[in-house]
This record gives sequence, C-alpha cells and structure tokens, in this order.
Amino acid sequence: MNQFDIFFDYKHIWHPYSSMINPIPSYCVKSAKGIYLKLKNGKNIIDGMSSWWSAIHGYNHPILNKALKKQIKKMSHVMFGGITHPSAIALCQQLISLTPKKLDCIFLCDSGSVSIEVAMKMLIQYWQSLGQKRRLFLTIKNGYHGDTFAAMSVSDPENSIHKIYNNLLPKNLFANTPKSSFHKNWNTSDIISFKEKIEKNSLKIAGVILEPIVQGVGGMNFYHPTFLKEIKILCDYYRIPLIFDEIATGFGRTGKFFAFEHANVVPDILCLGKAMTGGTITLAATLSSRHIANTISESNVKCFMHGPTYMANPLACAVANANIKILKTNEWKTQVSDIESQLSKNLLPLINHPYVTDVRILGAIGVVECSRSVNMFLIQKFFVKNGVWIRPFKNLIYIVPPYIINTYALKKLINVIIEALDDNSLFI
Repeated sequence: MNQFDIFFDYKHIWHPYSSMINPIPSYCVKSAKGIYLKLKNGKNIIDGMSSWWSAIHGYNHPILNKALKKQIKKMSHVMFGGITHPSAIALCQQLISLTPKKLDCIFLCDSGSVSIEVAMKMLIQYWQSLGQKRRLFLTIKNGYHGDTFAAMSVSDPENSIHKIYNNLLPKNLFANTPKSSFHKNWNTSDIISFKEKIEKNSLKIAGVILEPIVQGVGGMNFYHPTFLKEIKILCDYYRIPLIFDEIATGFGRTGKFFAFEHANVVPDILCLGKAMTGGTITLAATLSSRHIANTISESNVKCFMHGPTYMANPLACAVANANIKILKTNEWKTQVSDIESQLSKNLLPLINHPYVTDVRILGAIGVVECSRSVNMFLIQKFFVKNGVWIRPFKNLIYIVPPYIINTYALKKLINVIIEALDDNSLFI
C-alpha cells in the first residue's frame, strides 16, 4: 500500500473534529525539522501551531531525540503498578523543583484530558474521605478543558464544541467570564458573578477549576491577573480546593513558566501536559498538595482509584526530563520575549483592519479575532499554498509558534495572515 495514499486517509481515517462523509482534506507531512513541516510534495511550510502548543523547541530536536534513543535501548514501557523506574523518579523530582512547594504529590498520566479527569476525581474522593458527597465544580464560561467526559462537563456548555453532549454531562456551575483583559485595568464587577455562585453553593462545590490567565479554544481570551487573585481569596475563605489547568500554557508559553505566576497565586491541584515532552510523545501530570493526597489516602478506600495503562511511560518520562533540562537553561525567556515583541510590532496593527474586531498578544501567543468566521477548507488551502501551517477555528486566527522560530519565519506567518484577511473568499 502506498504510504502516501491520501485517498485511503480521506475514506477511512477519522481526524480531530472532522466528518467521515465530507472531511476537510488533510495534508500529508512526511517529515519535520526545526520549525518546518515537509509535505509529501517536498514543500516546506512554517509551523505556526507547535502541533497544538506542544512542540515548543521545534521538531527533531537532537537532545530530545537522544533521550528517546537512550531510553528505548533500556525499555520503551513498563507498567507502573507495583513498579517504578529512574525516568519517572527523575521527572517527578524535576517537576517538584519547578512548581510551588505546596504541590509535592504527582500523578503521572497519559494526556491532558486525563489529567483533568484525575484532578476532578481526586476532589470527589477527597470530599468523600471527609464524609461529604460533593459533586459540583465551579468554573467560568468560555473555558475548555479537554474532550473526555468530566473535562467536557467543565468546558463552556453553550458555546463550546461539546454542546451536543450537554444532556449527558454532569451539570456544573459557570460564572461569567471576566471582561477585564490582561493588559487593561481591573474592573471589580468582574468577580461578582463568581462570588455569588461560590457563596450560594459553597457546601456543594467539590472544587473550582480554571485555565489561568489564558482561555484556550473556548475563545482565546486573556483575562486580568487580579481575577485569579480574587478567586484564590474566595477559595481559601470557603476552603474549596482550586485546580489550575496549565495544559496549554505551562512551560513558558505566556512569558512566565506557568501562567498562574502572572497573578502570584498557587493552586491546590495543577494539571500539566502538551509541552511537557517538547511535543514528542504524549504525557501529562496532575500535581496535588500533600493535604489532598493524605486525606484521600487516609480514607476507608485508602488509595486513589485511577491507573492508566501507560501511566509514567518510561519513553515519555525520559524525553520530558530532557525537555525540562533545555528549559532550565532559561533560553526560552528570551525566545518568548522576542516573539511577543515581534507580534506586538507586526500583528497588533491589524486591530485597524476593517474585518478585525480584536488582536490579543501574550508571550508566544498571537490571536486575531475576525468579524466573520473562516471557511476552514479554503483558508487552510490558502495557508499551505503560501507556505505556512495555521489552524484557525470559528472566527479566530491564532498562532502559537515554536519558541525557536526566527524573525523571518514569524514575519512570514504574520504576512500570510494579513493576506488572508484581505481575501473575502476565505470567510463565511
């Protein structure tokens, strides 16, 4: 069978958020290196998405590849039940060194969505251990936490991609999204909706869950750090544990190693994923406080009831260790700062474009909010034809490039976005 049989792919393979009857065509990538994806026809295109936020050092990084090769000679996988291994221990040591002192218990899992499931199950079991059957979670609208069931239940119920499942999902609490943006003044009225809901339901809420500062595919909103501070005060007052979902933002994307550092607050549970392995292989982690871990462990059940087959996969742990060592050189700080500066210089002026309603920039994230929705098929074809890989959704064109991107390549991404905005045929 032809390894580049696109017709077979079109007919038999289901891609993310796609139809099997009339799917958006997929482009065949035969290799990737640095910031470039090489297509079947030999054309190199600049990756503006870091493979959905994950490939922060680009592709085929020699240090990451070396770590994978070294580990696979020992073992690619071993079960974590009743067994441990050096790569997992080393990774957990590194994670504890990078995160607030309070977060010193780590559950390694196999995807970001699973890390959210784990966090929510932890809090349900935590309250059961205390003799309380709390089931509700409080969050804000326009959020996105993943595609598994518990994760969907705390993603926006009205405007998210999960709306069709609403009748099947647990009903949770959604406060209004703060309107104070990251770079503007704080408006004290932004906390009112959240405060009312936590006050009214404080004895029913198992936990609060938020994407700190940056809301991802729920709308790519960047909200004010003071909102997080106010949330933390309320959670502490009502003794409700706080979960931060840093799956997309962790490991430097916003200009801080973790987005919650912009507000100088610490959660009770932290979920990590995506960039943890530098975009090489799937891995995630749920970090909790010792108090939560001990409360669960001291219950009648005496253990946390979760255990993925590929939990703490040695290959993934080994490359995550190598990725963190690269990050510890702190070169990412300069890289992300340079990206932010160039986005501010070249992307921000699009705020004056007649078909643009807003432009948002934070760290290595650039968002153009359009007044019209994109025609996904046509705009994807346009981007590839012009040598870039950008994956918009709804009315948002956004880029989260690898940290290693150079000035020329980033300017190319921005210029192609400008050209797309000027082409009416690419929008609905």
